[in-house]
Order: sequence, then C-alpha cells, then structure tokens
Amino acid sequence: MNTVLYDFFTADHRRIEALLEKATQQPDEIDRELYHQFRIGLLKHIKMEERILFPAAKKANGGIDLPLQARLKKDHGALTALLVVSPNAGIIKILRHILELHDELEEKEGGMYEACAALTQAETATLISALQHTKEVPVHPHNDDAIALQSAKNALQRAGYDFEQLLKE
Repeated sequence: MNTVLYDFFTADHRRIEALLEKATQQPDEIDRELYHQFRIGLLKHIKMEERILFPAAKKANGGIDLPLQARLKKDHGALTALLVVSPNAGIIKILRHILELHDELEEKEGGMYEACAALTQAETATLISALQHTKEVPVHPHNDDAIALQSAKNALQRAGYDFEQLLKE
C-alpha cells in the first residue's frame, strides 16, 4: 500500500485529537484558544478531504464515488455544524464520539484512506503538494442561537446520530 497519503491524514487526525484533548483537559473550563485551533484544524482537514482527496479518488475511480464517501460527507456536515455552536461538555462528548467512529472508517484496513491511496497512487506527489498548500477555513464567532443548535441536531440526524441519545450515553 502507498502509505504517504495514509500517513499524512492519520498524522493530521492525531494532531487534531491532541488539540481537542489539550483544550478540554479541565472538564469545567474549555481552553478557548486551543479549541479555536482545534476548530480551524478540523475544518481544514475536512476541506482537504472534500476538495482534494475524495475528488481525486472519484476521478481515478471512473467518476464514481467510493462506497464510504457519502457516509463520510454526512459526518463532515455533522462535525462542521457542531463547530458552529459554543463548546460545552455535551458538544465535546458528541464531537469525540463522531470523530472516533469517523476516523476508524478512514483509517482501518480497507478504509477510505487506503482506497484513496490505491486509486491515486500515480498522483501522490501532486496531491501531497496540494494538501500541504491548503489554506485554513475562515471561521466566524460561535453562534448560540437556537437555530444553530437545531441545525447541528438536524445535521447529526442526517448522518445517523441522535443528539439527545449521545448526550445520555
């Protein structure tokens, strides 16, 4: 297996996870600056997958989405929606849950990263260059209006998650 792309993305997963862990070391007090870095990092990671990796794999696959692509895209929507509202213990719990399941789908043997790497092997250097030059996603201040939280709940539901149930677990 071509591990360059796999290694690039899994290293970024670990970087993002570390930021979330550091930001939430104190359960009652989220470090807002570290959480901001986590937020920007996760959004950039999603951007790299959605705009560079997945389209390249789709193209190499004859224009056909890979089997996991729709599922991962829904997770990306749910994660992005959760980043809109201010973080609290419940939001952090749900983010961690989704990231754990999502990252497993990408990293496991036969997962999305392995499939993408196999399909795009001839263009690995070009893809890595594009990924390394991806700009951060600009972020707005958190939105704590009821509609923002409802939008996050709706995005979670589309991705197959139940917001209230995840809070109870």
